[in-house]
Amino acid sequence: MGTGKLFLVATPIGNLEDITYRALKILAEVDLVAAEDTRRTLNLLNHFQIKQRMISYFRHNERERSGEIIDKLLAGSNIALVSDAGMPGISDPGYWLVAEAVKKGIMVIPIPGASAVVTALAASGLPTDSFWFEGFLPRKVKERTLILAELAKVRGTIIFYEAPHRLRVTIKHIYQVLGDREAVIARELTKVHEEFIRGPLSELISWVENNSLKGEFTILIAGTKTVKNRQNSTNQDNSINGWDDSGDELSLRQKIKKIAQETGKSTKEVYNLYLSEKGKK
Repeated sequence: MGTGKLFLVATPIGNLEDITYRALKILAEVDLVAAEDTRRTLNLLNHFQIKQRMISYFRHNERERSGEIIDKLLAGSNIALVSDAGMPGISDPGYWLVAEAVKKGIMVIPIPGASAVVTALAASGLPTDSFWFEGFLPRKVKERTLILAELAKVRGTIIFYEAPHRLRVTIKHIYQVLGDREAVIARELTKVHEEFIRGPLSELISWVENNSLKGEFTILIAGTKTVKNRQNSTNQDNSINGWDDSGDELSLRQKIKKIAQETGKSTKEVYNLYLSEKGKK
């Protein structure tokens, strides 16, 4: 009997219909499923009428359980690794097992699917050509400050995950370190109450202060490249270059919105600057 294969199976981040046919086929055919939370995975398997043996593989037993799973793989078992949602190893358990499997020459096969990172980024309205995924920021203020200070140099869109009870503190801290950049809060992706809150961080702070925070959150922040573009698009007396107010009211609104996105200002600030420039003329 040859060495088994380790399948990294992406599972839905909300809507169960987002699972792929290939993922269902693998989950039904492997000898064992290693799951971050066997109860949640059981609900998924039951929904698709799949009966399968499972063992737990979560953050606190990751290193210990990796050895056990490696032994089973070396003995010829095919094993699927799943997390509660999304791709295993991406802010979820999986790194230690994959690293050990690679060292042992075991074939690791990714089964792609939903990911909150790219799902949020694609619909954010922020630049998608380059991005930095940081995952969850540290709880301790000093450690969080050091990481944010380093991220201030990142040119692409910066992406975080955050829990509801920490969102207010995190958003305020990002604002304090990175300044009032354009940002997006993505909530409950692919679920019934999916929501995108867009605007400068100063406005998002107001939103988190005045709303009940429930569900799972992804935070996206404009990178320093966008901030530099903002600086280049304004001159030293805080006026905006290149105004062209020809056309109808809808056209003007679209221009104000576009400039707001490019400069990191609110649409109200841009409109006031427009009125100021118009008055000078």
